Amino acid sequence: MRTRRTWGLIAVVALVAAACAGPSATSTPAPTSAPTSAPTSAPTTPPTTAPTAAQTAAPTAAPTEGPTAAAIGPGEGELNLVIWAGYAERGASDPAYDWVTPFEQATGCMVSTTDMTDSNNGVSLMQSGNYDGISASGDATTRLIQGDFVAPIDTSLLPNYANVFAGLKDLPHNTVDGVHYGVPHGRGANLLMYNTETVQPAPTSWDPIWEGGADHAGKISIYDSSIFIADAALHLMVKQPDLGITDPYQLNQEQFDATIALLEQLKANNPLYWGLAADQIASYAAGDVEVGTTWQYQANQLLAENQPVEAILPDEGSTGWSDTWMLAKNAAHPNCMLLWMDHMMSAEANAVATVWFGEAPTSQAACDFAETISPGHCVTFHATDEAYFSKVHYWATPQEDCKDDDAATTCKTQDDWVQAWTNLRGS
Repeated sequence: MRTRRTWGLIAVVALVAAACAGPSATSTPAPTSAPTSAPTSAPTTPPTTAPTAAQTAAPTAAPTEGPTAAAIGPGEGELNLVIWAGYAERGASDPAYDWVTPFEQATGCMVSTTDMTDSNNGVSLMQSGNYDGISASGDATTRLIQGDFVAPIDTSLLPNYANVFAGLKDLPHNTVDGVHYGVPHGRGANLLMYNTETVQPAPTSWDPIWEGGADHAGKISIYDSSIFIADAALHLMVKQPDLGITDPYQLNQEQFDATIALLEQLKANNPLYWGLAADQIASYAAGDVEVGTTWQYQANQLLAENQPVEAILPDEGSTGWSDTWMLAKNAAHPNCMLLWMDHMMSAEANAVATVWFGEAPTSQAACDFAETISPGHCVTFHATDEAYFSKVHYWATPQEDCKDDDAATTCKTQDDWVQAWTNLRGS
């Protein structure tokens, strides 16, 4: 289960204007269906501490001009979203973090959200037909596209899309034959975090949780989701090249069996499984764990508390996420969703949202605004470092056809992964 719970970094942020221009009474009528459509590297060493309150005061920002009603049509007055928790904040958790209210004021689209518990739950909610859009990860996007639950997007209607980093465009988890099925929200890598006082020498690979796991028995922290199977497969890509793994999400029977065997070895060392970021932070702070897989967010929180930890991208690379805002094929409020998509790519909204959650913004404009909120944010999260993200294998959906054109190859499916993880955790 991929459950995200976010604690905002302390900041004073006022989004006084929306990223989308409001519709007018004389606007072009709304379409009856969704429109269709056929950098420099940042330093790789993150700051040693999270920003302090004194560092994080942000000036009032001018709005980024969004799509006009003439381009999209007027908003329909409502927007119903399926989201990862923390992806649509209206200041309830922290008044400084509100990118929903300005959107509602500018567009008249009143936002309602339903948090998904994991990607499987998100896909199920979208299949109900009750929602206009979703913030989907790569292990959900393919299923939504193949199931014909989401609509193609004409990105020319969304002015802020032009500012998105090239490395976040045309990705295989949300683009098919040049047709876009959404726009990016943010991205991040799953990292190896370790206690610098107890794990020595400093690791450069994932070995401490795999081959070296016995040395840390009972104190290994592991993400509790079937998608973690890919982390084991990624390690085997380097350690056992004879298996022929080229994509950690597309595994044939032999490769899958070897990966599950590695996970069984890990289980023998009594790892502590985490689903909420807050739980992992507490475990490290209490000294209950000393090495494991994490997100940069947890590392920053622990460093801010002067905990002796460091998080690295190991030599083998890593898994990670690149989330996509997607429009339901039969959305009741397609114009509001398109306006929301452009809003979430604006400098202001994307900066505040990604600082709040703890991930890389999607454009240089968003990075520039993020600097006024949380100095060093885009350096910490490697937002402009494509060399860094070239080592990150974004979450993807395991597919029976191995996601290739070779009809002779067969891979384990998403259902196979979920069942294997259930057996592993329950046995």
